[in-house]
Amino acid sequence: MRSYLIALAGSATLIVGCAPMDDGATSAAAAAAGDATPEERTAYVAMAGSSDLYEIQSGQLAQQKAQRDELRQFGQMLVQHHTQTTQQVMSAARSAGMNPPPPSLTPMHRRMLDDLQQASGAAFDNLFVRQQIQAHEMALGLHQNYARNGDAPPLRTAANSAVPIITQHLERARQLD
Repeated sequence: MRSYLIALAGSATLIVGCAPMDDGATSAAAAAAGDATPEERTAYVAMAGSSDLYEIQSGQLAQQKAQRDELRQFGQMLVQHHTQTTQQVMSAARSAGMNPPPPSLTPMHRRMLDDLQQASGAAFDNLFVRQQIQAHEMALGLHQNYARNGDAPPLRTAANSAVPIITQHLERARQLD
């Protein structure tokens, strides 16, 4: 888990360093880059977008590659729910005066997807479930923290709306383990 946090924090540094700051963000973005649960809108939107995109793409892989039917169904739910949360965060970002770019994967999420793409059979199923637990634990922390401490009210509302969905997914992933 610690290495996952370090990788996520490093990914946030890359995202914030590359993200256009057309929303009036100041040095708060730089401070948020080292925090795996940023309170600054640009870093939060980028991290939430990567998290959702990972969930969508890993869910699609599960629908294609999982041996267990319940994992294929879980993958379908991930695609549906995380497509909706992405739309909510992007809409909230626009309401907060941002012009957010489309979501993109952090290097950590890219590596996770690469690992899933290379796995097959029971190894895929096991890796998929382990990754879902890990990814949803991180996403839960991200959204909970932003809902409490974030710098943009519309995004705090979107983050708060995502928490019960992510909690449901985390509980289901743990049941599937």
